[in-house]
Amino acid sequence: MEHTEHLEHTETPKDMKSQIWKTFWILFAFTIVDIILYFVLLSNHSMMKNWVFIILGIVKAYYIVGIFMHMKFERKSLMYMIVIPMVFVIFLVALMIIEGDFTGLLRWIK
Repeated sequence: MEHTEHLEHTETPKDMKSQIWKTFWILFAFTIVDIILYFVLLSNHSMMKNWVFIILGIVKAYYIVGIFMHMKFERKSLMYMIVIPMVFVIFLVALMIIEGDFTGLLRWIK
């Protein structure tokens, strides 16, 4: 009796060096945009500013984890085991930002 198990596994591309450099330049561009937005929105304290930086951070984290940490080439179950708790952490941070903004608004009204 031969037991064959089908496991999803994505092969690493043969041109990994070019993939890493491509990811480096994408991250570099996002970082430049991040810095420019920071200085443009320096005096603006709004919820939109927080969301812009959170979304840019998540996009950069996706590229870092996916390519540099080779998570993009792992099995789906391992990927989900790491990504799903992080989604809950991001959700918790978003709720804390919304709650903090609401609390600040209440203090401003009183």
